[in-house]
Amino acid sequence: MPITQNGVELTVEISPKAAQKIKYFAEKDGIAGDVGLRVAVKGGGCSGLTYDLTITDQERESDKVVEQYGVKVMVDKKSYIYLVGTQLDFSDGLNGKGFVFENPNAKKACGCGTSFAV
Repeated sequence: MPITQNGVELTVEISPKAAQKIKYFAEKDGIAGDVGLRVAVKGGGCSGLTYDLTITDQERESDKVVEQYGVKVMVDKKSYIYLVGTQLDFSDGLNGKGFVFENPNAKKACGCGTSFAV
């Protein structure tokens, strides 16, 4: 059952480019079949919270799962409250390579892009 607020489904989204990179990393790690990315929020980083990413094919019963572009994004319930509305993209531009989070819940972020505060 989707989580909604004022009739709008609250979810996490990924871009086609992020999905492509998740599949690439999964293949490199020897993961076939249902490809997924576990996204968690943990304490730490220069702003207080940090993103933790793991390529996996293991879905947990309590996970919130969003599937887009043939990739599952799995988020534990505690992390989900910090990630609702987040869009995950992948950048390989001049400023570095990696996953980029556009998190509307983040009130402050550091320059590295992996640490935030709510």
